[in-house]
Amino acid sequence: MFVALLMIGGEFDLSTGVMVGTTGLLTGVLVTELGLDLWTSIFLVLLFAAGVGLLNGWLVVTTGLPSFIVTLATFFVLRGANLAVTKQFTGTVRVSLTEETANYDQAAALLASKIEFAGASFQISILWWIFFTILATWILTRTKFGNWIFASGGDANAARNAGVPVIRTKIILFVMTSMAAAFVGIMFVLRLKGMQAGQGVGVEFFYIIAAAVGGTLLTGGMGSAIGASLGAVIMGMAYIGIPYALWDSDWTFTFLGLILFTAVLINTFVGKRAMKGRKK
Repeated sequence: MFVALLMIGGEFDLSTGVMVGTTGLLTGVLVTELGLDLWTSIFLVLLFAAGVGLLNGWLVVTTGLPSFIVTLATFFVLRGANLAVTKQFTGTVRVSLTEETANYDQAAALLASKIEFAGASFQISILWWIFFTILATWILTRTKFGNWIFASGGDANAARNAGVPVIRTKIILFVMTSMAAAFVGIMFVLRLKGMQAGQGVGVEFFYIIAAAVGGTLLTGGMGSAIGASLGAVIMGMAYIGIPYALWDSDWTFTFLGLILFTAVLINTFVGKRAMKGRKK
């Protein structure tokens, strides 16, 4: 959802996938290698993610470089650090947690447990997904900041002339996106009781594709959190459903690419029609 908000604001973050791995690994290192309390580690990890997002946003708005380039650089920095730091502390490419870790039960119950509903078992992450969808929708539709997001992504110069704090808006969006990725990383390391150094790499493209399939314009200024959530559902159904439909799974990514291409074409067409309607 927060990747979609950033895209609506006219920017991209290609470091979100590797940030999932970074924060999961960092949580494990802080707990198992440095002996910190789990809740303290989670707080520090979220703070770290906020710092990375702040740096990304600051570099984008001050240098004028495309966010694609800035966050791609962050991607490579974090990817290398994940491997090097993990091997430095553990001697392997994996960090592990155990249920004996202090406060593990509390954190896992909140972030990585399963819930029973109508005779079926679901990950609690589904509830968090619904919560963040509602939160992001409220931000976009009910707050001044949501208006700033649309204005910044639609026409940044016009937004500045209208008094919208474009720089502050974009930096906050980068911070929110990075912290959201960290939240996912924390949930992963708790659920899997560990994290591989290469985990999360490449996931950022699924986030962007889900937002695009859900109606978010790649050029910014249009989209919704609900649409991004539905896009994620569609992508998940396609990714998981193809093997279950007894199709050759080797074609999975080809199919996902076609979905993305079709979604972008439709979004572009709808966006142009909407702009023509406004001019009239």
